[in-house]
Amino acid sequence: MGTIALVTEEPLVTPTLERPGEACGVFGIIGPDTDAARLTYFGLFALQHRGQESAGIAVSDGDNLTVYKDLGLVAQVFDETTLAGLPGNLAIGHSRYSTTGSNSWENSQPVFRHLGNNGISLAHNGNLTNTANLAEHADAGIASTDSELMTDAIGAAMSDGGSLSDALATVLPTFEGAFSLAVMDRTTLVGVRDPHGFRPLCLGRLDDSWVIASETAALDILGADFVREINPGEMVVIDKDGPKSRFPFSEATSNLCIFEFVYFARPDSLLRGQTIHTARQRMGRRLAEQAPVDADITVPVPESGIPAAQGFAAVSGIPYVDGLVKNRYVGRTFIEPAQALRDRGVRMKLNAMPGVIDGKRVVLVDDSIVRGSTTKQLVAIVREAGATEVHLRISSPPYRWPCFYGMDTGDQSTLLAAGKSVEEISEHLGVDSLVYLELDNLVEATGSDADAFCTACLSGNYPTDVPTTDSKFILERTP
Repeated sequence: MGTIALVTEEPLVTPTLERPGEACGVFGIIGPDTDAARLTYFGLFALQHRGQESAGIAVSDGDNLTVYKDLGLVAQVFDETTLAGLPGNLAIGHSRYSTTGSNSWENSQPVFRHLGNNGISLAHNGNLTNTANLAEHADAGIASTDSELMTDAIGAAMSDGGSLSDALATVLPTFEGAFSLAVMDRTTLVGVRDPHGFRPLCLGRLDDSWVIASETAALDILGADFVREINPGEMVVIDKDGPKSRFPFSEATSNLCIFEFVYFARPDSLLRGQTIHTARQRMGRRLAEQAPVDADITVPVPESGIPAAQGFAAVSGIPYVDGLVKNRYVGRTFIEPAQALRDRGVRMKLNAMPGVIDGKRVVLVDDSIVRGSTTKQLVAIVREAGATEVHLRISSPPYRWPCFYGMDTGDQSTLLAAGKSVEEISEHLGVDSLVYLELDNLVEATGSDADAFCTACLSGNYPTDVPTTDSKFILERTP
């Protein structure tokens, strides 16, 4: 038993639009005759939007647990040859966006630890808030991510021959913050959701196999049936006898990150009984009711602004048009662009259609503004295409507070709205008007109650204690 890993020699960089980065997608599957690695590969494809820095799969055939991972997109890391070398009926997978630790091969997942005749592997979506405390009490000072700290703690609890399930039940209450986990040893798959349910995790079934995934879209790609969402504070243990639930936390509440509805989750996924696409259309409808405007066309920022723009157009009567074209190939290669191209930023990915925009009063609809540099470039592009007016409508409230639960916005000084009024932001971006969707309207669009969500980045109300500073690189080792 051991690891197999492909190590790259050069750092890889992805040019992307400015967006809040989110901590990863996780997947797991177990069945009697499952080609687990290949099915995990397809599941990770469906979760690629949650992390593009690295991808990995851990697989077990009952005797050997093997891990293969590397920097890059899922299709760059795995091919038919590598998948053929990963036999087994039990696997977990991970697509990573770094929120603790840098983007390096060492920090890619799943994390693996050898344990005598056994071994464990872990895939993590989220971010711990007590990383510094855990690191102080860790026996080995080799961890560079919170995911490694968790794996080490679980391994230590199993060192006396205990089961994976019992070890998790012992150590999970010591973890604070956001963690949706897929964990495995040679024979057992476990799905875990933290007691606040910050990040999503669901359970599905494919014939005689059981599946866990960050989103239902990963079930759909396999043809698996959605069974239910895993509850906050729940640990689903799956072995040859099927799934069983354990609840190792003293109490649990629902604080799902509301940005799953705003931006992170795929539009075809289900959350809290709602299709994400439909909820985003409702956000646009509420925005049109909240902020009517005289204009000629409604233009979405592709692709995340499309559903809200559709809803806005339907209520306002301002025709929906595709005025911006997205180059889908930028960000799908790991070739670092020349500095001149990096400086032009968003123009690598989006371009305006002058024939559509020229001479028009434009309502430009997007899901959020975080740091603002991308939005400012977008407004300039629309102006240059001949728009006579630009009215910016955002289908979420101002993003003013840092997130410590799995988005890489821990430094409040980088957030555009943190120190500016809406009027000042409007002037900074160069728009004729700017309206954000009010928080009450956003919550209503999700179909759930306000107390079901974490809205800390929008309201400043944190459901747990949080660090006083950005902790992304707290475990980073220097040469």
